[in-house]
Amino acid sequence: MSYNEFAGVYSLILTTFNEDLSVDYRAYEEYVSWQASFKPQHLFANCGSSEMTALTAEERIKLAGLAVKNSLGVPVYATANLAYDREKELEEMKALEQQGVTGLVFVSKGMGNKPEEQYEYLAELSTHTKLPIILYEFPGMSPHLMDASVYGKLVETGRFMGIKDTTCRLETIKEKIAVQGDSNVLQANIPFLYDSYEAGARGVVATPTTCGADLFVKMWDEWVKGDKKAARETYNQIILLDNAIDSGFNASAKYLCICRGVNMKCINRSKQQLSPARKRSIEAYVEWATSSGILK
Repeated sequence: MSYNEFAGVYSLILTTFNEDLSVDYRAYEEYVSWQASFKPQHLFANCGSSEMTALTAEERIKLAGLAVKNSLGVPVYATANLAYDREKELEEMKALEQQGVTGLVFVSKGMGNKPEEQYEYLAELSTHTKLPIILYEFPGMSPHLMDASVYGKLVETGRFMGIKDTTCRLETIKEKIAVQGDSNVLQANIPFLYDSYEAGARGVVATPTTCGADLFVKMWDEWVKGDKKAARETYNQIILLDNAIDSGFNASAKYLCICRGVNMKCINRSKQQLSPARKRSIEAYVEWATSSGILK
């Protein structure tokens, strides 16, 4: 099966911070290049994993620009519609375009219980950019889930290339797949990742890509080549990675990156702390995965 340019692995980008909680831009540039070195199909800056609602618009715009500059040619997408003020929303969209991002991400904006309003809002907002758009059921703005009927109508406009589905239910994932047309249902839930590929999902946008993108790229490559046995084995390895970072995310993902040699601090703006025991469990996972050849 052939896939279009908007399918595949979207590696999420964490935001790196200094001790005083200011953004560590130098570490961020190094981390983006590290993520890009695994050759995912896309990078996703300014996402939930990057604590985008804890960042100012100015920080988000600068981070998106640095992601583009350090992406090694990998296309960069960034969330564009977090502001509730209409003028500020359009200003951020335009600023992100000027930073050179390949495409924009529109969150569902807490309109999950207002399907008609959600459709009208997103369809109209799309007229203010010529860049491709990926939709995102962002849990930080609830109710965040989008009905498959709304997704299907948005796809028909020709402006929306995919959606990060966060329903975490195979039946609702399949409902979106049924109306995806030429767009791409992108999976966020790890337990259903392999099942969603079998059902027709066309990519992944998931939290463990922040620290283990190489495994997701490996699985996608195997899937595209038709080697389902190898893809299933890599999926099993991804399940273990997901379990390793599930508790205490995103501090857990940052610590796993550190264990893999990435230059960043285990700090976030929620001031999350990992216990010594939690850190040791992550260290043990990385030691095992590295010695087993699962991670490099």
